[in-house]
Amino acid sequence: MDVSLDGKVALVTGASRGIGKAMAATLAASGAKVMINSRKQESLEAARAEMDGEVEIFAANAGDDDAAERGVLATIERFGQLDILINNAATNPYYGRTLDIDDARYQKTFQVNLDAPLRWTQAAWKHAFAERPGTVINVASVGGLRVEGVGLGVYNVTKAALIHLTKQLAHELGPTRVVGIAPGLVETDFAQVLVDNFGDALAARMPVGRLGQPQDIANLATFLASDLASWITAETYVIDGGASVAGGALEPAE
Repeated sequence: MDVSLDGKVALVTGASRGIGKAMAATLAASGAKVMINSRKQESLEAARAEMDGEVEIFAANAGDDDAAERGVLATIERFGQLDILINNAATNPYYGRTLDIDDARYQKTFQVNLDAPLRWTQAAWKHAFAERPGTVINVASVGGLRVEGVGLGVYNVTKAALIHLTKQLAHELGPTRVVGIAPGLVETDFAQVLVDNFGDALAARMPVGRLGQPQDIANLATFLASDLASWITAETYVIDGGASVAGGALEPAE
């Protein structure tokens, strides 16, 4: 059965590259009208040029105080409605022991990774979903479910909180569906340092024998956004190529 999003309107944050770009492109190819968000206008324009379908752009830092309100209203003004919100934007400005992080980078990580998904969901609810139930997809990480070494501690704490926030919002906002995706290591610019240092060793242990690609995550997101997933809410789905059963956290390649 083909996944169809005909008649749907989607808004994807952090969509100029990597997983967000792949999700937006796949939603558009499946029939949705899509608003893509990221910080830089030129990056969004370049991403849109590679997508088929009806795609518009909204440039703003997803973590800015008024970005969510403006982004949701811009989407509704352009397309007349909003049905799907994907909270994908994330940041990781710090790598190291959790105890050693400075306040500025701690606050920034929480602002973008946890506060922003709540604010964008609040805006979507206020202007669209309260009257016409929709779907929220939060992109978390397998690091929110288990300890992955010491370097990503704060990032993983934000993703663990996002997984719980997904459950809480699903409980409060039904029949609007709120679901999560927890990717493993995916080959993106965002994860390049991890791919370079841990990728080969991890892939060699994994049942499927390879790291993830953005399209792997996009395929799952498109299904969860569709009516085929209409009885799914509150859950966060791990998609990691079997890394969770491969044993051990991220380890450097020898």
